[in-house]
Amino acid sequence: MKQLYDRERLKNLLLERSVRLGDFTLSSGAASPYYVDARATTMTAEGQKLTGKIVYDLIETAGWDVSHIGGLTLGADPVTYAIAHHSTGRAHALDGFTVRKETKGHGTGRRIEGGLPTDARVVVVEDAVTSGASAVEAINVLRKHGASIAGVVCLVDREEGGRAKLDEIGLPLLAVFTGPELLAAAKEAAGAS
Repeated sequence: MKQLYDRERLKNLLLERSVRLGDFTLSSGAASPYYVDARATTMTAEGQKLTGKIVYDLIETAGWDVSHIGGLTLGADPVTYAIAHHSTGRAHALDGFTVRKETKGHGTGRRIEGGLPTDARVVVVEDAVTSGASAVEAINVLRKHGASIAGVVCLVDREEGGRAKLDEIGLPLLAVFTGPELLAAAKEAAGAS
């Protein structure tokens, strides 16, 4: 029961803070009648608490035996840190990492931050999946590093090809919400106001 309440509360936060109706161009170049800026939710105190708990529970329920979580900066970062924080004191603590968009041009020249071991078993994190390109980019970097990937988890699967792209490379996708679900709820809320 608490799980359902937490999911509903996170959905309401996303609707209040992150989902916008209108005409938008996505990073994939596609036009969309809605936009989800999940960071406006995942960077809040309550959003962090709910995101960490809900996504950690998804990973546990899937039975993925992993030690690390992370993805391509910036959207994955607050989700990653929320999960890592929530995992403290749980049966499976999960350490976070960040995949840079390009190799660091100074210092150690790393593309992956957070001390990820080369033999780590990881979950790739996304705030929203559209085409799946960001997840695949992170996966390619992680595989080159030596990590194995159990799957991908996201807050929102827009259901616009990302799942199929991940299926092609043999990785499952778990999502807390779908884009159509959030779009319908946003339209309903807009009609009520």
